[in-house]
Amino acid sequence: MQRYLFILNDPPYGTERSYNGLRLARSLLNTNEAEVKVFLLGDAAACAKGGQKVPAGYYNIGDMLGSVIRRKGTVAVCGTCMDARGIADADLVQGALRGTMDLLTEWTEGAGKVLVF
Repeated sequence: MQRYLFILNDPPYGTERSYNGLRLARSLLNTNEAEVKVFLLGDAAACAKGGQKVPAGYYNIGDMLGSVIRRKGTVAVCGTCMDARGIADADLVQGALRGTMDLLTEWTEGAGKVLVF
């Protein structure tokens, strides 16, 4: 089984980098041949904010993260980045974890491939 680590840096909206990274993560999970972990850094911390309401017909990054989690992917958010943006643990989408640089280091060392968006 191939292990993938996705590191997302961009905000949930305004660019499509986080959106496209999550599209690829979900597609890999659909193959049942991949282990996928997603770590959100910087402005990407806002991707994991629960309760996002977007206009009809627009993608919802929070829902996309939930989809990754439901497919047995793992999602962590940089705790320092959360604190800087006023995001509490209780604000995160269900199943997302508060992460650390130590966790990101561990995930990076264990990944077969690291993809940065």
